[in-house]
Amino acid sequence: MDMQTWRDRRTRAADAAEAIRAALAVLGVPEGAWTGIRPTVTHNGHAYVHLGMLPADVVEQMAEAMRVSKASVR
Repeated sequence: MDMQTWRDRRTRAADAAEAIRAALAVLGVPEGAWTGIRPTVTHNGHAYVHLGMLPADVVEQMAEAMRVSKASVR
């Protein structure tokens, strides 16, 4: 993979990581609970976001927010 492709994918992963951080902040989750969120790019160029270990109550809040969002789309 060339360097520009890596940079583009890294930017995509970083933007996605920032989006989930912002969503967690809106939910009122303290920053200390999601410090493990990291953007990453695999050796073959796939952009990912590693969420790390999250407290169970934070994951429950995330799941509830997704359910509410899904229900409002219907």
